[in-house]
Order: sequence, then C-alpha cells, then structure tokens
Amino acid sequence: MMGGIAVNPDGNVTDVKNDPVPGLYAAGECSCISLHGANRLGCNSLLDLVVFGRRAGQHIMENLNSLFWVDPPPEPERGPTDRIRRIKENRKGEKSAVIRQSLQEVMMEGCSVFRHERGLRKTLEAVRELELRSRNLSIDNLGNRYNTDLMDALELQNMLMLAEAIAASALNRTESRGAHSRQDHPDRDDEHWLKHTLVQRTDSATAAHLSITEKPVTITRFQPKPRVY
Repeated sequence: MMGGIAVNPDGNVTDVKNDPVPGLYAAGECSCISLHGANRLGCNSLLDLVVFGRRAGQHIMENLNSLFWVDPPPEPERGPTDRIRRIKENRKGEKSAVIRQSLQEVMMEGCSVFRHERGLRKTLEAVRELELRSRNLSIDNLGNRYNTDLMDALELQNMLMLAEAIAASALNRTESRGAHSRQDHPDRDDEHWLKHTLVQRTDSATAAHLSITEKPVTITRFQPKPRVY
C-alpha cells in the first residue's frame, strides 16, 4: 500500500467526499490516484508523471481563468520563518543526526513490513517522544545559503510527522494488505477495510492532535480480489 495526497484523474486534490478542491493540484510521488492499488513501483511512477502530470497541467490551464482567488492570511511566511529562527537561535539543543538514527531504528523495528499491535503501539509512542525532542534541535551552520545542516533539521521534523501518521494508520488498520502485513491480523478484510485512510494533524502551542478518518474506494472496471500467486 502506498500513500499520498488524494487526487482525481486530472490531478485535482479531493476532499473526504471526493469533491475537488479548487486550485489545488498534486502529481507524481506526492499524489495518490489509486492506480493499480496505488502501487508506485515500476510502471506507475512513469504513469504518475507522464500521463497524470500532463493531465494536471492541462486541467490547470483550462481552468486558470475561472478559479477564484482567496487572499492569504496576514504574514503567511511567519510560521516557517519562526521555525527556522528557533532552530538557529537554540545553541544547547540536540543534533538532528542523533534523533534521525533513533527514528530509523524504531520504525524498522516496529513498523516495517511485518507488524503487530504491540510493536506499533511502542513505535507510535517512541515517535511521539522523538517529535518532542525534535522541537529542541540546534545546528552548527547558521548561514543562509546552501545550509544543509538546517535542511537536515527541517526534514527530520517533517519526517517525524509522517512517521507518526504511518504508525497511527498501521495501528488503526486491522488487516493485512499489500506491504501492510499485520501478524495479528493476517487476512485481507475487504468487508471492513476496502477504503482509504486519511490522516489530519492539527498543531497548537502545547500539543499536536492526530485524527484518522476513512474515504471510500471507487471501484470501476476491475473488481478487487486477493493475490493468489
């Protein structure tokens, strides 16, 4: 199973009701068009870019003049710039490499191909602890150009948010399907789990909240069936 931003065949991002979000598009590795079960290996990576990337570009051009403009909030850059400033000003925090190695270890141990509820719960707890630690990162390079030290720190914080979404989604889905193999739920369960998992994260000054909802799968020509080879 592969994830990404839900889109329709024109690359237009869709909401939980499958309604397109005006003016918002995604294509390529970040998108999820549910082609061939959303498996992005092999032929689908080419289709994502050459076919659906082109469709997205064409749809944007066709609808560019009819899209309505929503004014951005005041100081839209303030969140990212404050985030960068906090990292640069922190001289006594942890280094990103240490936390990144811990993240790799806990995800491989408890949230790799073969999974179990016990391991997933431990992984989710560990990832959330690492996310709290990542709020106290510090870097040595304080420059503003080609700063890979800063980029590594920002990427780590982003990866931790994705790791939490992956672990929480895996814990929530009590079946085995594709690359998601639950040892405590070894069978595929189309009756209850033939649907997409949607994860939404909201941040506040004190904590982050994760909500998980589902979105129905649209089945057209080919009916889903278990692999028997």
